[in-house]
Amino acid sequence: MKNNDRRTITEVVTKESLIEALRSVGVGPNMILEVHSSLSSFGYVSGGARTVVDALLELEEEGGTILMPTQTADNSDPSGWKNPPAAPQIWDQIRESMPAYDAELTDVQYMGDIVENFRNREGTVCSNHPNCSYTAWGRYAKLLCNRQSVHFPLAEESPSARLYELKGYVLLLGTDFDKVTSLHLAEYRTECRPIVIDNACMMIDGRRQWKKYLNLDIDSSDFNRIGESLAKKGMISETMLCGCRIRLFSAAAAIDEATDYFEKNSIFNLYR
Repeated sequence: MKNNDRRTITEVVTKESLIEALRSVGVGPNMILEVHSSLSSFGYVSGGARTVVDALLELEEEGGTILMPTQTADNSDPSGWKNPPAAPQIWDQIRESMPAYDAELTDVQYMGDIVENFRNREGTVCSNHPNCSYTAWGRYAKLLCNRQSVHFPLAEESPSARLYELKGYVLLLGTDFDKVTSLHLAEYRTECRPIVIDNACMMIDGRRQWKKYLNLDIDSSDFNRIGESLAKKGMISETMLCGCRIRLFSAAAAIDEATDYFEKNSIFNLYR
């Protein structure tokens, strides 16, 4: 809780209550889970982000796998920044001073305390993309993260594609579908977005360099519609814990639903 928040705490989330809630939606051993989370959505959690990560790891300690996006959004060309934008007169200064991507040292921006706690746990494996990396822990961690492509990083050589093949699940802890990284795979499969050239700072042959790479102009604004469609079809298991909405669903089913949606609604259909 924030130090200046004067509201009285009336409910508490513990590791035990979270584990019970997760089990009630179907989380169990030997599962592969892509997790998206908002710590503040729970209200007060005794132990904070550590407690949430402890609960996830305990549930999957016998053969399961946890996957979380650990995107480093600031490692990108400042000319494309929007929230907030960077003034053109400082673009060169940012480019010259940006450290090269390092999986252990580069800050994970805007991903939240749970992701930050998770990526620092013993045994986690991080993919090596300078902007769209993932971190995983458990049985299939290396398989999920060891072949992510620099170009088109959320496409067929991404952890999301491996999640699809392994019939994994997506777990939402207080977040909505617009945060579900694996759904971007449907954009690549349908080619519903234009190709763009992105840029990131990384180490190449021992030298710090800016490297351009191909990507799609991805857009998650329609993802909540995918969630609504899945809910209408009864494909989401859901519960509440101290005001936090917890949802579990098949990653493959969601990606297939998104693929079908983009095939039917893409502007590019006009030219097919």
